[in-house]
Amino acid sequence: MRLCAGEASVGELADPFEMALPSLMKHIHVLETSGLVLTEKSGRVRTCRLSPDALLGAEDWFQQQRAIWEARLDRFEAYVMQLKKEKERAAAKRPSRTTKRKGA
Repeated sequence: MRLCAGEASVGELADPFEMALPSLMKHIHVLETSGLVLTEKSGRVRTCRLSPDALLGAEDWFQQQRAIWEARLDRFEAYVMQLKKEKERAAAKRPSRTTKRKGA
């Protein structure tokens, strides 16, 4: 999340966490290998920045999933409304208790 605000050194990224710098570097390496983070070393300072283009594939996938789930939820809502209408029709066809007593 920190990199969303702009590039930062590894030291800046490590500050809020209670972990050794080599452990954090392993995490950064995984992100770098996946293409999500780019790093550049200048002297003793390694600077990291996000690579937003790497997220485009994930964004496309999430949009496809959203469309699938919205369609499923729409069908589920239609089914629930159908059940509700059937229940109301069945209740309307049944004679009420007060009607039975009057005829008795």
